[in-house]
Amino acid sequence: MPLPNTETRYIRTMVDVTIHPFRPELAPYFLQINRQWIESFFSMEPFDREQLEDPLKSIVLTGGQVWFAEWQGNMVGTVAVKALGDGTFELIKMGVLPEAQGQKIGWKLGQAAIAWTKEKGATKIVLYSHSILAPAIALYKKLGFRETPIECGKYARCDVKMEIVF
Repeated sequence: MPLPNTETRYIRTMVDVTIHPFRPELAPYFLQINRQWIESFFSMEPFDREQLEDPLKSIVLTGGQVWFAEWQGNMVGTVAVKALGDGTFELIKMGVLPEAQGQKIGWKLGQAAIAWTKEKGATKIVLYSHSILAPAIALYKKLGFRETPIECGKYARCDVKMEIVF
């Protein structure tokens, strides 16, 4: 059975950074890259494990997508969007390894995710974060996200909600 929402081509964003859509052989990088930042600032929650250990089942096969950033021959960044229904997607699990930060990799991943959701007819993208992640919040604002009131109890570690409405 072919995988939904995948493409065989890749998106070239710079000479030395390539953004790849999900392929099963890239799935281990989704866990590795995100575990690094999550465990640096927080602790893994059950929803993290579900998404990170099986992104095909929890994200791709439910209408979302995962991207991977390759830089200098290594997978160094990732982001995903999860389909929530009614034209809404959630931007999740954006991470760039420390050795690759400062290369605009997060920007390129964010642009790929936004472009893909627009192609899928999205009306809105939401994300949840934490104010301690100031560089991430600044990046999200540059990408066009705006803060909005957060609902209680969505995620234990989140105190910021942002969205883009198309």
